[in-house]
Amino acid sequence: MSEKYFQKAEEYRNRAEYDRAVEFYNKALVVCKQTSDVSGLLDCCLSLGDTFRAKGDFTEAKEMYTEGLALAEALDDRASEADALSGLGLSLRALGDWGRALDLIRKAHKIYRTLKDRKGEAFSLWATAGTFRIKGDVKQAVKTYHESLEVFRALKDRAGVAYSYCGLGGSSRVAGAFTDSERYYKMANRMFGQLKDRFGLAYSYCGLGNARRMNGDYKNALIYFRKAETLYKKIGDRVSYAYTLWSIGTTRKMLGEMDKALESFKESAEHFKQTKDPRGMIYCILGTGEVDYLSGKRVKAEKAYLTALKRAENYGFRVEKKYAGTLLKALERGEGSPINLP
Repeated sequence: MSEKYFQKAEEYRNRAEYDRAVEFYNKALVVCKQTSDVSGLLDCCLSLGDTFRAKGDFTEAKEMYTEGLALAEALDDRASEADALSGLGLSLRALGDWGRALDLIRKAHKIYRTLKDRKGEAFSLWATAGTFRIKGDVKQAVKTYHESLEVFRALKDRAGVAYSYCGLGGSSRVAGAFTDSERYYKMANRMFGQLKDRFGLAYSYCGLGNARRMNGDYKNALIYFRKAETLYKKIGDRVSYAYTLWSIGTTRKMLGEMDKALESFKESAEHFKQTKDPRGMIYCILGTGEVDYLSGKRVKAEKAYLTALKRAENYGFRVEKKYAGTLLKALERGEGSPINLP
């Protein structure tokens, strides 16, 4: 019976219908507990962790991976132990603890290498690269995304290749290489379309929107963001949806549509609060602060920038610290034009 529920949950997860997937994984979990199926219990914990993480429910994901890790260690299942460590690392990373995340993902990477699990190795490289990006070590992020890309290519894992392109697209944008960023996102978008990967499509649409935004093409940026927004709403991924709303707000700000920009930043901040994403909150504080500054509320803006700067310092987010510093300097110089943050 648990197998039937589990397979149904997998089908829903593959279609990015995460709420339904959680429902059926939980049904399988109950049966596994009743029948003392420890191995089945482990599979359910890891799959629930993956699904909660995809939805942006990082605290729940962390709990499931922690439970899964304990079961994997008890069963001496090294492959599942590495999977749990990777998932736990990614959940902690989303909650702002990138230092511990890096340790756990590296530990998983070592296990995958010992097991000669090339797919696991590629995934942990991809996860490591993303953690470097959140830390703000963009150069190291780009280098590690290229490493994951090479392994995924060797494995002929097209989804892995496309997700590596997305990672390179985002890191290139932060590094100021906007042409490269758009090129990577275009390649990812084409591949995701062929793979019929809805989450990947949404991710690449948002990336393409940001690439257009950095090129000053705000009209097409908004078209891409709307495509991403529609898909993320259907999928139920609140974090990615929140970052898309922030991008829409920033585009509106650049167009001088301050009321609409503020609306997007406020909605985005609500989602970041719910999902406990500290990095996303910093972006919303900066965006709202700049709208205040451009609307003549200098004192309010300065307070927002200083709050964002302090938070970025507390979490060790290098890039966001730099952005807060850039806006504070612009305020001190009395510059009146909006700043298009990558």
